[in-house]
Amino acid sequence: MVKTIVGIDGMMCGMCESHVNDVIRKSFDVKKVSSSHSKKRTEIISEEALDEDKIRAVIDETGYTVMSVETEPYKKKFGLF
Repeated sequence: MVKTIVGIDGMMCGMCESHVNDVIRKSFDVKKVSSSHSKKRTEIISEEALDEDKIRAVIDETGYTVMSVETEPYKKKFGLF
């Protein structure tokens, strides 16, 4: 599993977050995606590493600007709840 953190400029509200999440889900095979306009970032959990150029292209088409793309291994958290 891989966690991709994308810094995005231009998101202003919850609808912006939904718009970015929908575009990511339609363009990639992901397990989970969540965006935060206040943190200016989107976190994507996927089985395989995603193509950074494609991420930039897909998000740029929506009118938002990709500031950074970081990838790190993702370990599922296990807990009581």
